Amino acid sequence: MLNCIALDDEPIALEVIKAHCNQLPFINLTHTFTQVSKAENYVKQFPVDLIFLDIQMPDVNGVNFYKTIQQDIMVIFTTAFSEYAIDGFQVNAIDYLLKPIKFSHFKAACEKANDYSHFLKSKHSKKQKTLFVRSDYALVNIQFSDILYLETMGDYIRIHCQYRDPVMTIMSMKKMVEKLPQHEFRRVHRSFTINLNVITGVRGKNIFIGDTSIPIGKTYESDFLNNWE
Repeated sequence: MLNCIALDDEPIALEVIKAHCNQLPFINLTHTFTQVSKAENYVKQFPVDLIFLDIQMPDVNGVNFYKTIQQDIMVIFTTAFSEYAIDGFQVNAIDYLLKPIKFSHFKAACEKANDYSHFLKSKHSKKQKTLFVRSDYALVNIQFSDILYLETMGDYIRIHCQYRDPVMTIMSMKKMVEKLPQHEFRRVHRSFTINLNVITGVRGKNIFIGDTSIPIGKTYESDFLNNWE
């Protein structure tokens, strides 16, 4: 269960969040606050896993307040202004909910937070099987086994999958490769990293995953071909 608090200068907005939380058995909303100072004092004294946080409040910006929190607390931003979405993305928010908040959207965001919490707790205790990335201002969970290959697109990585549409995330290929199991994934080109388990053929200097042909870069050719053979 996730211990949560909510901070919003509008009491009606807090009532909506409270009603939504009451419908989710894995969410424990311990307190709600309309004043930043009281919320700040609370998180310094009590364990909090997740905070539902308004962005535009009198005399304070919710994103700036979140940056001051020293504890490792997840955040779901709630706001009536869509232009703040990029701010939420920059501080690694779990999700960004636009008011008025529909329960279906609220539930989906909370499930992401719950999944991510389980992921963090199990990360060092058992073999990791999933990759968490941020895409479209939210956290996305992708099974390693679902990944076909990864492709560099400027500052983005496009993750090509078997059972879902490609997922775009801002990250360097170097950082991405560090998140993947080395025995299952191999970088074969400055722009491509592949899942070794889904290769259907190798011909010349090209790797085939189904009908997709992926070039083997000169820098990576020797390492890949020697290990593949």
